[in-house]
Amino acid sequence: MRRKTFDTLISTAGLVMAAVLLAASGLLLWAHTFVSDNVRTQLAAEKIFFPKAGSDGLNDPAIKPYLSKYAGQQLVNGDQAKAYADHFIAVHLKGISGGKTYSELSAEAQAAPTDTVLAGKVATVFKGETLRGLLLNAYAFGTMAKVAFIGFWIALGSGLGFLVLGALGVVHARRTAYDVALHVPGWHPEHQPAH
Repeated sequence: MRRKTFDTLISTAGLVMAAVLLAASGLLLWAHTFVSDNVRTQLAAEKIFFPKAGSDGLNDPAIKPYLSKYAGQQLVNGDQAKAYADHFIAVHLKGISGGKTYSELSAEAQAAPTDTVLAGKVATVFKGETLRGLLLNAYAFGTMAKVAFIGFWIALGSGLGFLVLGALGVVHARRTAYDVALHVPGWHPEHQPAH
């Protein structure tokens, strides 16, 4: 194989890889922006605020270490959603249910259909667990947006690297004479197997 042909093939492959990676980086950036904006919009519409600094809502030792940094802020991103779900709603639900799950309370309520206090606990725990699940979904999507952003930078950097290498290969191929053979160390035509 001639060196010029080899350089042209490798350069073309590099430029194709650059195009694919740069297109992927654009899609990953779009995914990051789309998901982040949707998470923010959906959470902001709920108008959930963390308890203010110094308030009774932050005095519980199961809550304070996790929510103090968000004190008084509106809940608008995935990390905040996880903190609120796991260290505010979950703590209050545990207090209401005595540590029992919704399904355990529901089974007790079905066994005692006239117990209105227990029925009220079941309804409250159901609503709390539903909100908690929705917030944890927002956290999951927020995390996917972060991963897409990291992927964007990796694809962009790799794509630009392949673009530079491909361009340098094209320049080298143009400078190489047509009749120069590709030299592979340790390989000689006489070592070819007979046909």
